[in-house]
Amino acid sequence: MKFAHITKLCDLVRETSFAIHRFHRHGHVEKIYENALIHRLRKQGLHAVQQQALSVYDEDGTLLGDFSADLFIENCLIVELKAVRAVTDEHVAQLLGYLRSSRTETGLLINFGAPIMSVKKYLMFDPVA
Repeated sequence: MKFAHITKLCDLVRETSFAIHRFHRHGHVEKIYENALIHRLRKQGLHAVQQQALSVYDEDGTLLGDFSADLFIENCLIVELKAVRAVTDEHVAQLLGYLRSSRTETGLLINFGAPIMSVKKYLMFDPVA
């Protein structure tokens, strides 16, 4: 059930992102796309928060601090937005680090900055669990 829910949620975010890119095209700063995506997701009835503070834990469970996710949707999906010509390994590492340290399983890396928008889904499972 959980897998079906997160898959449907990712599909909805991806479709909404494509609609935004089709209308606004590339060339805006990241914040414009963030505002557009949060606006459209909320209109669809989703619980979506911008710049959500998520806790970072060490391997023994010690709280180390917080980071701000661009979007946190339905309390289970981190969305990292970019408005760059091309996604780099550093962008991927950033999202994977967010997933691991916040103990969130699923994240999307969305780049609005290129003529062809890209969405990539990343999963981070706890091997101990």
